[in-house]
Amino acid sequence: MSFIKKRQKNTDEEIEKKLDANNIPKHVAIIMDGNGRWAKKRGFIRTLGHRAGMEAVRRIVKASSEIGIKYLTLYAFSTENWKRPADEVNGLMDLLIEYLGREVNELNENNVKLNFIGDLSMIPEKCRIKIKESEELTKSNTGLTLNIALNYGGRSEIVRAFKRIGSSLLSGEIDLSDIDENIIADNLYTSGQPDPDLIIRPSGELRISNFMLWQSAYSELWFSDVLWPDFEKKHLLQAIFDYQKRNRRFGGI
Repeated sequence: MSFIKKRQKNTDEEIEKKLDANNIPKHVAIIMDGNGRWAKKRGFIRTLGHRAGMEAVRRIVKASSEIGIKYLTLYAFSTENWKRPADEVNGLMDLLIEYLGREVNELNENNVKLNFIGDLSMIPEKCRIKIKESEELTKSNTGLTLNIALNYGGRSEIVRAFKRIGSSLLSGEIDLSDIDENIIADNLYTSGQPDPDLIIRPSGELRISNFMLWQSAYSELWFSDVLWPDFEKKHLLQAIFDYQKRNRRFGGI
């Protein structure tokens, strides 16, 4: 092991020792941002930034499972990302197929359950086939649930929920008086999962960018200047350490 890697491992272990094992957030959500800027700083094409970001995904999924996080949601592709150049979008879809092909067996061996959230109807068929295969393979796993938000937008998710509720109302399955926060939550992509305790955004941006708008009502937010491809286990540990120092009152005192 190199000196740098050994020192990094020691740093991770030092931070991890400070964590309260009884106060690990059940659900962590991450807005993966900064791939393009990471590539630009190095004179690379943007696709290489996304490829480096894929390696960060691998690191953080592994770390999350080791720490004991139950749900990890990664914002991979937003409903607004279709505005990007076609070659970049196509490259992202190809990277997704590559990631699943390369990682799904290891994820399955490590008891990780894959779950994709978002409007997948617009995703290329070759991607949808791979997504379905990956979800089917890992559906019975009981460890970390890895949500990958793909063609996802918080506003469109809420609109979808209202349409589903409206359909149930018109069909007589529910009454108007039945509609409450639980009914709405049950019609979101994350139905049956706890809301994120902690939302992390690297890259220096200070906004949530249409991400989990309903679910983030009481989420703790943690921002970092680190670009996503450079995001390491130590950054995740630091975010959790800072989270544990906060007093979550949920409107109380």
